[in-house]
Amino acid sequence: MGNCCSGGTDDPEDKGETDQQNNNANANGDSSSATTPPPSSKPSKPSKPAAMGPVLGRPMEDVKSTYSIGKELGRGQFGVTYLCTHKTTGKQYACKTIAKRKLVNKEDIEDVKREVQIMHHLTGQPNIVELIGAFEDKQSVHLVMELCAGGELFDRIIAKGHYTERAAASLLRTIVQIVHTCHSMGVIHRDLKPENFLLLNKDETSPLQATDFGLSVFYKQGEVFKDIVGSAYYIAPEVLKRKYGPEVDIWSVGVMLYILLCGVPPFWAESENGIFNAILKGHVDFSSDPWPSISPAAKDLVRKMLNSDPKQRLTAYEVLNHPWIKEDGEAPDTPLDNAVLNRLKQFRAMNQFKKVALKVIASCLSEEEIMGLKQMFKGMDTDNSGTITIEELKQGLAKQGTRLTEQEVKQLMEAADADGNGIIDYDEFITATMHMNRLNREEHVYTAFQYFDKDNSGYITIEELEQALHEYNMHDGRDIKEIISEVDADNDGRINYDEFAAMMSKGNPEAHTKKRRDSTLF
Repeated sequence: MGNCCSGGTDDPEDKGETDQQNNNANANGDSSSATTPPPSSKPSKPSKPAAMGPVLGRPMEDVKSTYSIGKELGRGQFGVTYLCTHKTTGKQYACKTIAKRKLVNKEDIEDVKREVQIMHHLTGQPNIVELIGAFEDKQSVHLVMELCAGGELFDRIIAKGHYTERAAASLLRTIVQIVHTCHSMGVIHRDLKPENFLLLNKDETSPLQATDFGLSVFYKQGEVFKDIVGSAYYIAPEVLKRKYGPEVDIWSVGVMLYILLCGVPPFWAESENGIFNAILKGHVDFSSDPWPSISPAAKDLVRKMLNSDPKQRLTAYEVLNHPWIKEDGEAPDTPLDNAVLNRLKQFRAMNQFKKVALKVIASCLSEEEIMGLKQMFKGMDTDNSGTITIEELKQGLAKQGTRLTEQEVKQLMEAADADGNGIIDYDEFITATMHMNRLNREEHVYTAFQYFDKDNSGYITIEELEQALHEYNMHDGRDIKEIISEVDADNDGRINYDEFAAMMSKGNPEAHTKKRRDSTLF
């Protein structure tokens, strides 16, 4: 049975930029990140085709057919967030509803579309609110997200006044790891502030979740942005000068660190223009209380994060290696590997059977699900040839702060280069780097199973597997019987659907562990 759904291997134009002031709809869990709704137990009945939605570019559907919409949780300029409950599972989520009448021009529509793309792209990443599904009807776009019932970090900060250095360092480490993840995946948040970090629950040790990617953009190395976006206290000076890149996120987090340590923002005035003038002057006060009693290492880090020259400002990688962050050995000496490297390593460890299945699944993904990987591919493909060479892969990973030996790069290259022609093409890149939670989606797993099960018998035979491996030019010379035997739990010499699904979910750490729960925040 053939490939499947809608693919999306064209190479679209780069995204536009925006100065839409997005709405963090607040407290119990607004905005952002990525996955799909719990699969419905039975397929929907065929009916007349639904009208296409002008914002998401796919058939319109009623969110209320799957979710019950409850009380309002918060509101912003463009959207209102409601509590919602999945009608089948009873699980609660947050639903951010964006009224289409407020999207007055093409840029506003592009912003919403890009927010969904970015949330899909960041799917499953630690400490980023999960997007469960996106819906569009005649009046609105609805983003159903993981519910964060603990409220805003900002409220917790106000309640505490300011933090001990140890608590501030622990909190900052989590926030900067989030920034490092975004930057390594080619995303600038552009609106980092305490209000856009939510607590998963009411516990003192609740995990922190980044939200609201409504102002976020995909970026390539060296790309320059000009639009003024963000929230006044947290805007970097180069944003006001209309020439900036990912360094703006570090500035915003530096402002947050200053507030965590002393309780007030570093740049303050009675008016927005006054705040902007103070930011452009760049004077940071370390003389008022409590700064004289704060450690030199903490002040050093604040200075280096609030350096007015973005080229001199620390990167997320460098912040995570600063002595103050690593104090008492609480933080690892190096930050987590970036997501692309992790995914390439994981792909390398798979057998050929699973790699072909993944290739089938990759062809099923929608444009909005793979747009982020498309942008990353274009970022690594520096000569715009439509392929990535071993040198481009090495340089692309190095730019993200990854240090690999020649042998390690070669092994990753060979793993992703399914057809063995010495370069990674677009399809190979998407297949090797897509997030493994796609394997948890039953409709994708079943589609892949059908691809192998040519005679629709309900089993994959040795002959069918051999045919599929040859079709994709991915037979590595291993005995087909040996590959089958690894998956064939009941030893009947063929693979049924349950055995296939077990193979697909086996060894996918990303599919099971999403949150960083290793640090006490408060």
